[in-house]
Amino acid sequence: MGTHTIMLIRHAEKPSKDGAIRGVTVNGFDDANELSVRGWQRAGALVRFFAPGSESAPARMPRPDYLFAPGTTPELKSVRGRSTLAPLAGYLSLPTSTAFRKGEEALLAAAASQLPGPVLIAWEHHALPDLARALVGGALATPPEWPDHRFDMLWLFQHERDRAAEGVWRFSQIPMLLLAGDSPDPF
Repeated sequence: MGTHTIMLIRHAEKPSKDGAIRGVTVNGFDDANELSVRGWQRAGALVRFFAPGSESAPARMPRPDYLFAPGTTPELKSVRGRSTLAPLAGYLSLPTSTAFRKGEEALLAAAASQLPGPVLIAWEHHALPDLARALVGGALATPPEWPDHRFDMLWLFQHERDRAAEGVWRFSQIPMLLLAGDSPDPF
């Protein structure tokens, strides 16, 4: 049997369309395909959110054993998913797989479901509902879209372990509440 926990997050904050908020590399150079400064702050805060034994990590947040972010293509150059997970990957000494690209959500869901430990996926928000549906099919009602302005939510999928509920996934939304202005409200 595969994993019992799959966690989905949107990549952290990005540049604004009007250019007022710019994307920057980890070294501070302008890059429209990167996170904004606030995005880098969120990426760093994820370490404490998922760190085993940290006082700020909720007890129900398992430490991920596997990390996934979208791979790039000549048309899709964003590295925001990978950058979102970079501080956590470094802290946990885990690689971030970029073997799947946006549009390959069904393949990613199938691969992630077969892994033996908790999986964390940082993905592009328009494709997260597709990824959720690929994980659970029509068995669970999940939000039909991820709001454009929300970077502060985790979608948690847990597979029931008892025999009576074999094959049943539970879904919940967990507010991250990592940065000022994060909302406690699900969507």
